[in-house]
Amino acid sequence: MPELDLGSKVESAVDWLQSHAGWLFDAANTVLTGMYDGVNAVLGGPEPLLMAGIFTVVAFWLRGLAPAVLAFLGFAVIDAVGLWTESMETLSMVLVSAAITVVLAVPLGIWAARNKAVSTGIRPVLDFMQTMPAMVYLIPGVVFFSVGVTPGLIATVIFSMPPGVRMTELGIRQVDGELVEAAEAFGTTPGHTLRRVQLPLALPTIMAGVNQVIMLALSMVVIAGMAGADGLGETVYNAVTRVEIGTGFESGLAVVILAMYLDRMTGALNQRVSPLGRRALAKAAATAGGLKLLQYRPGTAVATVGVVVLALIAGGMNITSSDDDGKADTAASTNVGKGRKISMGYIPWDEGIASTYLWKELLEQRGYRPELKQLDPGPLFSAQAQGQIDLQTDAWLPVTHESYWKQYGDKLEDLGSWFGPTSLELSVPSYVEGIDSLEDLKDHKGEFKGRIIGIESSAGMMGILKDKVVKEYGLEDWQVVASSTSSMLAELQRSYAKKEPVVVTLWSPHWAYSKYGLKKLADPKKAWGSGDGVHTTARKGFSADEPTVAGWMKNFKMTEKELTSLEEKITDAGQGKEQDAVRAWLKEHPGFAAKAAPLPGGGGAKQQGKDAGKAVNLGYFPWDEAIAATYLWQNVLEDRGYKPTVKQLDPGPLYAAMAQGQMDVQFDSWLPTTHEQYMTKYGDKLTDVGSWYGPTSLELSVPSYMKDIKSLEDLKSHKGEFKGKIIGIEASAGMMGILKDKVVKEYGLEDWDIVSSSTASMLAELDRAYKKKEPVVVTLWSPHWAYAKYGLTKLADPKGAWGKGDEIHTVGKKDFAADFPEFHGWLKHFKLSEEELASLEAEIIDGGQGNEKESARHWMDGHPGIVDRLAPVTG
Repeated sequence: MPELDLGSKVESAVDWLQSHAGWLFDAANTVLTGMYDGVNAVLGGPEPLLMAGIFTVVAFWLRGLAPAVLAFLGFAVIDAVGLWTESMETLSMVLVSAAITVVLAVPLGIWAARNKAVSTGIRPVLDFMQTMPAMVYLIPGVVFFSVGVTPGLIATVIFSMPPGVRMTELGIRQVDGELVEAAEAFGTTPGHTLRRVQLPLALPTIMAGVNQVIMLALSMVVIAGMAGADGLGETVYNAVTRVEIGTGFESGLAVVILAMYLDRMTGALNQRVSPLGRRALAKAAATAGGLKLLQYRPGTAVATVGVVVLALIAGGMNITSSDDDGKADTAASTNVGKGRKISMGYIPWDEGIASTYLWKELLEQRGYRPELKQLDPGPLFSAQAQGQIDLQTDAWLPVTHESYWKQYGDKLEDLGSWFGPTSLELSVPSYVEGIDSLEDLKDHKGEFKGRIIGIESSAGMMGILKDKVVKEYGLEDWQVVASSTSSMLAELQRSYAKKEPVVVTLWSPHWAYSKYGLKKLADPKKAWGSGDGVHTTARKGFSADEPTVAGWMKNFKMTEKELTSLEEKITDAGQGKEQDAVRAWLKEHPGFAAKAAPLPGGGGAKQQGKDAGKAVNLGYFPWDEAIAATYLWQNVLEDRGYKPTVKQLDPGPLYAAMAQGQMDVQFDSWLPTTHEQYMTKYGDKLTDVGSWYGPTSLELSVPSYMKDIKSLEDLKSHKGEFKGKIIGIEASAGMMGILKDKVVKEYGLEDWDIVSSSTASMLAELDRAYKKKEPVVVTLWSPHWAYAKYGLTKLADPKGAWGKGDEIHTVGKKDFAADFPEFHGWLKHFKLSEEELASLEAEIIDGGQGNEKESARHWMDGHPGIVDRLAPVTG
């Protein structure tokens, strides 16, 4: 029988939906997230015991005094074990998903009850929905909506819908047919029959279905924690992956309390909403005898008043405490982040946990609000690619996580390796004799029961193990047990304590090698590949959004001693105390925080220069590199205590002002060619401090879609195509003089119109023409950001009419060195690389006109230590 490849067809369908229905998924994500946030704000906003009081009043109304007391005690236990927030998040997900499910399931069940064809058609669909393993629903949820609440809600709705539909259909069908016939005999319409006869009588069965919907929703919400959904599911998942028995018990107990409360309340709700239930309730109250107090249930009005009073108290407490909300504990000098959120994901590997919680603490010290999410590698890389997670610090590249990088690498940023090289290996206890290499395993299958204890199945090293290692060493008939990192370590610990043979997946560095006597099995065939670096990766665009954090991450390094000691500290502290362990470790490593996350400018209290307090007049003309350098130095000088002022002038007036001593310095003299005329005229009254960038070049450029124009010599025969126009910049610019006096003459372009405008106007015309694919020739120079933004051809100058490339010099007034000796010394050593200058220009352009200073500061934040480099203070 031919092989049926359903999997690839499903993947193709998913790819098509992602490409063509992204708007629909975005809309659904917005709606579902909004519903969840709204419900969670209501449930999680009040003080825990006040909210527990509201739940107690509801229990009193529905079940009586004893259940109400038990309900309060149950919720008090949840608060006592520190899981109130997580429980309210879980309850919010259950309520939202159950509400959506009921809204869909009840009408569908009614339709099925009244139409045999519909009933027959949906039965296999419901069977499929109910028997498909629950975790499978998370896969399309993560693909379409990334990690978080939404995929959990979608999966929960799908999984919990079948009992709602089936019980509604059953309830309608079980209504006595004679009653329906009697209603129809009296002329009742089908709609009235449904609403006044069938639904009231079917309500107990429908409510039983609603109860099952809620119970299934609760079970699925916990599973959804694997996909990054908030709440108890995440806590349970973390406990399972780390084998934390205590945390697992506490979070499991919270789930049980929620389940019991929801089960009892929905079961009792039928008695309040259905006629049959109210009749049974009244009958039970009449025959209660001496137990009337315990069975007393307040009326709806009384219960409503109780809930409203507690809600008003909770709201009042929130208002009175709101003044304290959002106050940063971070000192102003270290408050770089100003409360901005940074979402971080991590794989439950020890170095991932250690580095993530380390950066959580460092970012909080710097005024950010980091949010952590534990995920398996697949969902984590997917979430980063979709922009849901900003950072993760445990990407093993280029080998271990190669498959994820191939799939998502074009949507991610690699911020560099902070540790390495690493190694992957299989290891056995040192008491297992005769096993020193992977080649030795094949002959000892029985001794190890043919099992290799692995970690998470989605981990890259598991793929390498299954695809390469077992094949290279003839271990295909061995069972590779996929579990979790913590489960693998637990099995290692159990076997080691009993001196039993065991082979486990491990990697270096790992604290297990210091705790146990282990042998790394040699890999003579190099099946594991070469060692990886542990990289930090970010979502695309993160460096532009948070240049300071990106700069810290790019320079982040840890030694093996530092990393293993931090891992050991966190392991000893236990789950839930990771950040406490990090703080203790940082106290033992003074100076690490300042090295890993240096404050912009080199420290919290900025050092004052020797000439602090002096006023400095900085001039510039509106070329991008001049704007960039000027506003950069304005910020640097202010950090050093100077009082700089900035003024824009055209080149001629600026040189004249400096010659007259009215301006102190400018940073954009293109020498020896472009500004030769000004230096010839004013040079004896100026100080050339030196070059800070170069060499440069001047050129005419055309869009790359002008295939036949490669050289200045090609322009002459294409005058009509360009309407005989060369789009220039400011008339006073030196390059405009060279263009008119030399270039047009050398290449016979005297009859062309040289349009003098401004740099901004030239770029606007280039942008307009480029978008319309029209011919245009513009004056440009290198370096310039336009070459990165547009596809442009620099026209060759075989006659050398433009002259040699210039250097960009700093030029000051004649007495500049005497008046500003410290500043003069800084400028003599001032240099920017092409990458630094281009990124600074781009930052200022993106920031927009009027925000140049702030944009330059933003760029400086992404280049920690730049102030100390450009303007060092000694003594």
